[in-house]
Amino acid sequence: MAFSPHAVLARFFNRRAVARWRLAANAADTADLTVLGQQQHMASQLLRPLQRLTETAESRLALPRAGSTTFPRPPGTDWSWRPKPWRVRLPEKGLAPALSKTRLGGDLRIFHDCKNRQISLRQIRNSGSSDLAPFGLSLEVLRFTGDYLSLVIEVPPAACEGLRKKHLIRLAAVIEREQPTKIDARLNILNGPNTEQILLTLPDDTADTMVEFDLAYGQLNEKRAERMWIDLMIAAPHMNKIVIRDLNLARYPRAEI
Repeated sequence: MAFSPHAVLARFFNRRAVARWRLAANAADTADLTVLGQQQHMASQLLRPLQRLTETAESRLALPRAGSTTFPRPPGTDWSWRPKPWRVRLPEKGLAPALSKTRLGGDLRIFHDCKNRQISLRQIRNSGSSDLAPFGLSLEVLRFTGDYLSLVIEVPPAACEGLRKKHLIRLAAVIEREQPTKIDARLNILNGPNTEQILLTLPDDTADTMVEFDLAYGQLNEKRAERMWIDLMIAAPHMNKIVIRDLNLARYPRAEI
């Protein structure tokens, strides 16, 4: 059972322990080598769990808090979602190398045709004053010899429930590019034997970017919408680092005219 740092005895023993280790550190230059070796062994046993505790505490106590689903939603939003890599800490921190078709966090997969192994994809902790997502994704590419690289985000089935042609699907993101590069976003909706696709380019004039997929102009079969996913297709990724600080989706009806 974890001890409470507020208990009187816990505070007392903690002060005694801190004082003892401070004294040992101050005397390390002149301490007997046998004693110093014993102290080093004891300190190393303490250091590992303390480092783990510190790292975990810093991550959990940092803002924004893990699990946050806070982001602006348009009026009338009837479904919204922030994918897991931007919402919660993943068991696996990243992929290095990031091989094609490999999953990260269940919601996301990377696809490319590059034969070398100089691509990495990892989750990072956001801590900026303007960050709303707890986590971000960092994509680093060194030598790239392929023709395509994309991140595929699987959208929950709830996005297809009650989906109508009157709906807009908004994709909002915060993307930092080390070198200017074009990023296209493609919405894919499986409906029956067909897949409805809408391709838009993410504006790159600022880090905050957004596109709206208008379902009115496609051939969506409302009664057969089964599955939805997003492709983020990154052009010319060679020698570039792209950090996606946030990514979220919202579904809402088009304004009546």
